[in-house]
Amino acid sequence: MAWLSLALTLALRALLNPALAVDLLRVAWRFRHRHWYRRFPFLPLPAQSYVRWRMYTAYGDEGAIPPADDVVAFARWVGRQP
Repeated sequence: MAWLSLALTLALRALLNPALAVDLLRVAWRFRHRHWYRRFPFLPLPAQSYVRWRMYTAYGDEGAIPPADDVVAFARWVGRQP
């Protein structure tokens, strides 16, 4: 599954479940690059090195793409945090 495919799958699930959409937005905001507004394309995207590190620690492979179910489970867990 490519990153674009993962994003589209999560977007579809978010459309069907607004509570999940809020949780996914919360996760996306947590993962953003610290100074995202200073770098083109001026979007709150995560740093590539951070994503590679997260994928390595979670899946043992820097190039891994997480399954949508794992992202949803993590987003729901984040949504329950104070």
